[in-house]
Amino acid sequence: MSKDSLFIRACKGEQTERTPIWIMRQAGRYLPEYRALREKYDFLTSCKTPELASEITIQPIDIVDTDAAILFSDILVIPEAMGMHLELIESKGPVFSEPIRSIGQIENLETDETLSRLDYVMQAVKMTKEKLNGRVPLIGFSGSPWTLATYMVEGKGSKNFDIIKSFVYNEPESAHKLLQILADSVVEYLQAKIDAGCDAVQIFDTWASILSPADFEEYSLKYISYICDNLQSKGVPIIVFAKGVGSYQNLAQLKCDVLGVDWTKELSRVRAEISGRKALQGNLDPTVLFAPKEKIRKETERVLRSYGEGGGHIFNLGHGILSKTPVENVQYLVECVRELSSK
Repeated sequence: MSKDSLFIRACKGEQTERTPIWIMRQAGRYLPEYRALREKYDFLTSCKTPELASEITIQPIDIVDTDAAILFSDILVIPEAMGMHLELIESKGPVFSEPIRSIGQIENLETDETLSRLDYVMQAVKMTKEKLNGRVPLIGFSGSPWTLATYMVEGKGSKNFDIIKSFVYNEPESAHKLLQILADSVVEYLQAKIDAGCDAVQIFDTWASILSPADFEEYSLKYISYICDNLQSKGVPIIVFAKGVGSYQNLAQLKCDVLGVDWTKELSRVRAEISGRKALQGNLDPTVLFAPKEKIRKETERVLRSYGEGGGHIFNLGHGILSKTPVENVQYLVECVRELSSK
């Protein structure tokens, strides 16, 4: 089923009868059904319990009817499995109680048997695949080494990212050591997800936007390239989403199938810039889903028109769906994409 699905065919750049759609963070807090589960279980428990992760993954398939499922998890399970104490606080986001600030802390990361401590993720993949029973493909994901390192060094979210930037400028050798450890872990982690049955994998570089073009190449792109080169994908599409990058020229040289595009770019310009070498995913502004239905329809039409004719487009938001988004507006978006892209 998965190879013939609209989503997989679009990832491969093939012509499809309509544009497939899935939504970043579609399994999560905008759904009342998810919030009901969260009243009983905290976030990390939900991630670490395969039955719960599987149930949450499938909720938007039943409720919103997207063309792909994305496994419910978090990018920070990797550093957590390396021994860093992680708290996920609703109002604050992720917090590491002892952020990395020295080479000694990097050397003390528990990098042996990391994957075995993440086995709950692979169990969730297998369980979800069984429950989906071929309805839609399943996407697995990871944070990029740069984005993971940013959280690990900052210790939490940031407005100006001065701690991670000071770290890479003052201790470049330590920074590169950490980034390489993370790159190797991401390869191992995504490979295990592919082997467990994921039909596609996505690498999220959420904090690509905080780097200058030269720093992006040195501290992020280099390691994403390493991951793409070392994954034995077995035909499983690889999606790379680097939020806020200025140019897609270098990204287009990656050994991946799809590039995610945030809402600040025109799909037509990105497509022209990379000469159609990759499929593109995106890129509706998530806040459009708070607008009246006429505006949602108009913006959906604009995104489809911007991509233009031919295969290789996966409709998505330009970043994750926001927590207060009305579910009926998400359902309407899916209807609009199906109707308008079929014409």
